[in-house]
Amino acid sequence: MRLIACLRPQWQKQDTFTAWCNSHLRKAGTQIENIDEDFRDGLKLMLLLEVISGERLPKPERGKMRVHKINNVNKALDFIASKGVKLVSIGAEEIVDGNAKMTLGMIWTIILRFAIQDISVEETSAKEGLLLWCQRKTAPYKNVNVQNFHISWKDGLAFNALIHRHRPELIEYDKLRKDDPVTNLNNAFEVAEKYLDIPKMLDAEDIVNTARPDEKAIMTYVSSFYHAFSGAQKAETAANRICKVLAVNQENEHLMEDYEKLASDLLEWIRRTIPWLEDRVPQKTIQEMQQKLEDFRDYRRVHKPPKVQEKCQLEINFNTLQTKLRLSNRPAFMPSEGKMVSDINNGWQHLEQAEKGYEEWLLNEIRRLERLDHLAEKFRQKASIHEAWTDGKEAMLKHRDYETATLSDIKALIRKHEAFESDLAAHQDRVEQIAAIAQELNELDYYDSHNVNTRCQKICDQWDALGSLTHSRREALEKTEKQLEAIDQLHLEYAKRAAPFNNWMESAMEDLQDMFIVHTIEEIEGLISAHDQFKSTLPDADREREAILAIHKEAQRIAESNHIKLSGSNPYTTVTPQIINSKWEKVQQLVPKRDHALLEEQSKQQSNEHLRRQFASQANVVGPWIQTKMEAAGRHHGPGFPQGGRTVHSPPRVNHGEDSSQHPAHDHAPVFPQHIRVGWEQLLTTIARTINEVENQILTRDAKGISQEQMQEFRASFNHFDKDHGGALGPEEFKACLISLGYDVENDRQGEAEFNRIMSLVDPNHSGLVTFQAFIDFMSRETTDTDTADQVIASFKVLAGDKNFITAEELRRELPPDQAEYCIARMAPYQGPDAVPGALDYKSFSTALYGESDL
Repeated sequence: MRLIACLRPQWQKQDTFTAWCNSHLRKAGTQIENIDEDFRDGLKLMLLLEVISGERLPKPERGKMRVHKINNVNKALDFIASKGVKLVSIGAEEIVDGNAKMTLGMIWTIILRFAIQDISVEETSAKEGLLLWCQRKTAPYKNVNVQNFHISWKDGLAFNALIHRHRPELIEYDKLRKDDPVTNLNNAFEVAEKYLDIPKMLDAEDIVNTARPDEKAIMTYVSSFYHAFSGAQKAETAANRICKVLAVNQENEHLMEDYEKLASDLLEWIRRTIPWLEDRVPQKTIQEMQQKLEDFRDYRRVHKPPKVQEKCQLEINFNTLQTKLRLSNRPAFMPSEGKMVSDINNGWQHLEQAEKGYEEWLLNEIRRLERLDHLAEKFRQKASIHEAWTDGKEAMLKHRDYETATLSDIKALIRKHEAFESDLAAHQDRVEQIAAIAQELNELDYYDSHNVNTRCQKICDQWDALGSLTHSRREALEKTEKQLEAIDQLHLEYAKRAAPFNNWMESAMEDLQDMFIVHTIEEIEGLISAHDQFKSTLPDADREREAILAIHKEAQRIAESNHIKLSGSNPYTTVTPQIINSKWEKVQQLVPKRDHALLEEQSKQQSNEHLRRQFASQANVVGPWIQTKMEAAGRHHGPGFPQGGRTVHSPPRVNHGEDSSQHPAHDHAPVFPQHIRVGWEQLLTTIARTINEVENQILTRDAKGISQEQMQEFRASFNHFDKDHGGALGPEEFKACLISLGYDVENDRQGEAEFNRIMSLVDPNHSGLVTFQAFIDFMSRETTDTDTADQVIASFKVLAGDKNFITAEELRRELPPDQAEYCIARMAPYQGPDAVPGALDYKSFSTALYGESDL
């Protein structure tokens, strides 16, 4: 420090310096009246230096001779020089000779070194630091604008503002007037002397009547205020540090509580949902199963998406919390038993497995019930047709009309019975079909199997009875057959051919009106092919119809030719030509209706096939697209951090069609709708994780005080040596990265030792890999400062007045209410020998904040 002491003595400065010296000499029980005279022998000068420095100077010489005085002054000047002050043009002879200019210059040098030089605010010079302190303390006060150490203080308001800021009970600031500077100055000087033990170093009238008050005098007096209030400043600084540390812990505890609650709620939802998805109890009807499918789709659309977002947010909160704990030197967060992120992921995986199985079961069960409903309806149709045919047949077979019939009547009855047996045989196939359908319904566990079986059993029992009755009637008729004449062969032939033809038409009408359910284009094409084959038989059937009708016409022609009077309708059959023509016309009408129904279903299946192919085409685009975006989202970012907003591009749109969930494109694409849905959810989660990783890196940069340029340099160096883009460096790659950043880790003994030290920090588990996060944490520790437990302990010690303990009253006085109560609730009682009632242990509390002990 170079000071040129060529100052013009002034009465204002001399009085101020004298008062300043006396404020310190009083502590040693002495005073001075005149600086020029009282410091000439060097004795009081050495005493002053001892008081203000707190150190012992060499023993002074008590002689009256000039040489003794010069030696004493030289000892004082040597002591000043030992404190880093270079004295220019100030010698012991001038002081001993009473040179006022040199003496004032020496005193100003002492004031600068011991009263002002140690004042530093935000690393400014002593004068700038003192001025900045004054500006900050007086900033809230009206009519005060401290810009210098001369005219800014003339109205006295700045002095009063300094006192009021620290001791508001001593000054009624609002009653002071700017146009009464003398009153203001005297008020501040008197209060400072009476209550703050700051001697009156200035004269109010002299300051007011001087155009530019002496700067050094003002600085000397203001420095006394700074030192008087420095204890309060230290307490304020310490309190601010403690508040900052406690705020970090309170925020982290809040984040931990939020994580625990969110994890508990999500796990409870998974626990409740999985049993619902694993409930595979089938319903009886397709309507009930369709409702279950709709409930499942509602779960997919409404209930699950918020839980996907909650799961993603939970992982983000966990990572952010761990980053904040690491940045604030706190121990890592360990969730409660069973609430780790891995536990939630395991539960989620179980949920999705149950979900996939449940959906497959629902679709299969609906198809089974569709098949059952179709079979049941077919059973009812065939059973109704058969029951209508058998109606009255038992009574007919039991009728004993042959006992009173004529020979011709008997022969007619025999022929009629033969026609009935033919008809009965033709119905055998339908009975077998009815039994087969009932058996299939039983095997497929149809809900109304009991009624089906009862009806089927009744039909079978009746069929057996008809067979027995038919046999008995034939025996009875054959007993009298030899007595009967042959019945008209043409009528008999008509009856024989008309009955099966009529049965064929009934079967054809039944088949043409048969319901059908198909799921693929191949199935409908098979039905169309069968129908086309049926239509190809119609010309032969038409020729058979014409032949049968020709027999009937021939019988009428013969009767008419021979004047035979027919008794009416054909006695051997009830199937008249009118019935045959009517049924044949009905068959002709049903054929085009069947054509239309089949073609309509074919068009529907072709449309479904188009939708399946369209879904397959788009799914095979979306699947790789999601995979590409997953890889891109998981890839490490380039140097630095993104400067703009974040954008997530939407995937190509996939139109599932109306029934895509029931008709997946199994034959056209390896991607199912659920695969697309799960892939999309995974992509959104990966993007959110990547954004969170970048935000955590930004949080690391900002919290650690790393500049944008430093972070870009660190990222560029790391990426340069991360050749395989794996996100981690091996030992040799990491060493090369350190060398590129200026670290001396070459292959000598000292370099190897330094490299091993660094590796123990970045790879404590000896995995052989250094992640980018570990690298950034190391570089931030190397380039920035963080608060430590020792710093917090030192801050509490200031608030406690250098005691080893602190009281609740002191905490409430120095800290905001919520943070004071936070400390009181968690601090253990102090057990030291100097303990007093209510003493609290702030040391164990401070170390616990950093995970070094338990609260």
